[in-house]
Amino acid sequence: MTQFPILGIVIIFLVMLFSASVKVLREYERGVVFRLGRLVGSRGPGLFLLIPVVDRMIKVSLRLIALEVPPQDVITKDNVSVKVNAVVYFRVVDPDKAIVEVQEYLYATSQLAQTTLRSVLGGSELDDLLSEREKINMSLQEILDRHTGPWGIKVSNVEVKQVDLPQEMQRAIARQAEAERERRAKIIAAEGEFQASQRLSEAAEVISRHPIALQLRYLQTLSEIASENNSTTLFPIPIDLFRPFLEMKGSGRQT
Repeated sequence: MTQFPILGIVIIFLVMLFSASVKVLREYERGVVFRLGRLVGSRGPGLFLLIPVVDRMIKVSLRLIALEVPPQDVITKDNVSVKVNAVVYFRVVDPDKAIVEVQEYLYATSQLAQTTLRSVLGGSELDDLLSEREKINMSLQEILDRHTGPWGIKVSNVEVKQVDLPQEMQRAIARQAEAERERRAKIIAAEGEFQASQRLSEAAEVISRHPIALQLRYLQTLSEIASENNSTTLFPIPIDLFRPFLEMKGSGRQT
């Protein structure tokens, strides 16, 4: 009778031992296994066995991680104080290095992103920060990827999210933009007047070669004024208007 309780205890112990040795990982997970403190390698995905007590596993996710960089106080190259935040997209490509080469790779990547953001933006001018955002993002991504590569991490993208400017600088930029719009408006108006003067000069040359065109234009203007019935218009008639007809009449008498 005493054998059955002992057998039951052994069976329960074996079941617990087997359940502790069986591990299942998802498709996007890997398990870094240490055997008596030495790195064995990564396991997964799927079902695999560990040696109880001897093996120890650390689970690592291979999915893309979006790490938000908190707002950083930055002084640009032209001595403007701004507050900038960003987001870093990265993934673990080598689980063994991510566990062995660095302690808490998430924290290390976050700290590196903060210092790199301050360093890169501190060497840029405010105009570049506002207008060449894509170039700055590529520079940040290249620097972070180069430093996190030995950790088994691949930085795929870095985006500067928001740039907060002081109120005084915002008003100065608004005045600068308004002055730039006024400058463009004056240039466009001057260009229009220049083109109109060219057209008028060409029209004057045509009229000088064909005097009858001036008389036709005169009659057209009279017709346009006559279409307005709400007023009476006195329009002087130049004597030159009748000169072609008089010349034609004189030439007719001579013949």
